[in-house]
Amino acid sequence: MKKLITALFCSAVSLSAVAGGNATAGKAVADKYSCFACHGKDYNTPIDSSYPKLAGQHKDYLAHALTAYKRGDGANGRNNAIMTGQVKPLSNQDIQDLAAYFHSLPGTLATHR
Repeated sequence: MKKLITALFCSAVSLSAVAGGNATAGKAVADKYSCFACHGKDYNTPIDSSYPKLAGQHKDYLAHALTAYKRGDGANGRNNAIMTGQVKPLSNQDIQDLAAYFHSLPGTLATHR
């Protein structure tokens, strides 16, 4: 019984780590898809002021936004031809990993209180 409880606990911890995303894996995905080409080499200096800064952004927001782009023009989706094309091949784990990576970077976003 003790071994079963230990195994269940370890699998739950492992699953939560994966669900939260892996920043190292996210960096590999960001490099593979050249996210820096539009969002800037440090993800704080996009090539166009209408493009978002990604560094330091909240993980949940990033995952939600990427998922919405993947949905496309449908319900609860975002309509942007470039981003929709970029995220189509991404798995849900890739999205979580990207969100973890961008969140881990030092950002210049300001919080107003």
